[in-house]
Amino acid sequence: MPTFDVVSKLDMQEVRNAVDQAQREVANRFDFKDTGSAVERGEGEVRLGSSTEDRLRALVQVLEEKLVKRQVSLKALDYGKVEEGSKGMLRQAVGLRSGIDSEHARAVNKWIKDHAAKGVSSQTQGDQLRVSAKKRDDLQAVIAGLRAEDLGIPLQFENFRD
Repeated sequence: MPTFDVVSKLDMQEVRNAVDQAQREVANRFDFKDTGSAVERGEGEVRLGSSTEDRLRALVQVLEEKLVKRQVSLKALDYGKVEEGSKGMLRQAVGLRSGIDSEHARAVNKWIKDHAAKGVSSQTQGDQLRVSAKKRDDLQAVIAGLRAEDLGIPLQFENFRD
């Protein structure tokens, strides 16, 4: 029976490269001089810090530009609250979502049950979904439909087997 897996993965090497590029741009740009602006990559998140709210928004924009250039989906970013730090600095943590959580898995399963042809089934396996059908064309229709649908997370399709 033909199957494929629906996953949501981040290429952490590309994220690392984008953060490094953002750090270099912040260090060289005139409007970031003497603002204490910084972009740091942590475990599963990127931390942003600056002296004013305007500079923090510009920092977010620089990071997003670098991620888009490296083809990392912005849907994988989870923006935290802007917090006030020491000496009037503002900080914001940007979480990096990887994997399909149970809420999004239910949404994808529901979409497949509502829109897919009869005989297409899906089941959750950890942080991914396995979709199976009797016909390969039905699976390709599901892939096309999920690509067109905005479910709030970046989706990739792997392990297509006949």
